[in-house]
Amino acid sequence: MKQNKYDDPDFFDKYSQMARSIGGLEAAGEWHVLREMIPDLRDKRVLDLGCGYGWHCRYAREQGARSVLGIDISEKMIERAKSFNEDAAITYRQAAIEDISFEPGEFDVVISSLALHYVEDFAGACRKIYDSLAPGGSFVLSMEHPVFTAVAAQDWHYGQSGERLHWPVDNYQDEGSRIARFLDSDVIKYHRTLSAIMNALIQAGFQVAEVAEPGPSQEALNQYAEMKDETRRPMFLLLSARK
Repeated sequence: MKQNKYDDPDFFDKYSQMARSIGGLEAAGEWHVLREMIPDLRDKRVLDLGCGYGWHCRYAREQGARSVLGIDISEKMIERAKSFNEDAAITYRQAAIEDISFEPGEFDVVISSLALHYVEDFAGACRKIYDSLAPGGSFVLSMEHPVFTAVAAQDWHYGQSGERLHWPVDNYQDEGSRIARFLDSDVIKYHRTLSAIMNALIQAGFQVAEVAEPGPSQEALNQYAEMKDETRRPMFLLLSARK
């Protein structure tokens, strides 16, 4: 199913108060690794799927991309991205990732950050992305790690004094939807095993070039106290693939 929680005013307001919403890419704990996985963007045609505020779109232009298209299902996200943008080479379009349709070879690089765990048909999305890339093109994505999505609660196991004892992993092989609690709302996410994610890319035709399961950078740990436990389990899965 297609889900658009971000156009709910209360949900969007709470999202807007998150550190990464305020501080941008440098406030994203995984950015120091994802940035190194993105290829040279000079003179490239870039597609950003689930563009949100447009942070990656603007980064692509800063790196010399010829053109950038940002896609997001949320009207509020697109409005916020446009409010930051005075660059005619960046275009924003409201659409669900499930509905994308592009000409073969229309892009050189596709980026998707923390959006594809909301998409039920990940394999179908991979095929569409593969077709939209020019030969030799790159697909760089981040998503919530299967260790993080396996249990719907997405929370620690606590001791009697409220201390975080460990991160529970259960029903890992049971792929499918999870109703997670995020920003005080029920949000549908899709759990897949690591092998299912990688095989979807391979079966779409991609060559997987790099895989990462990063913790936050030391700079982020120093600046954001809430990240102190992010080194104890992987929250994000990052992949780079080539056509």
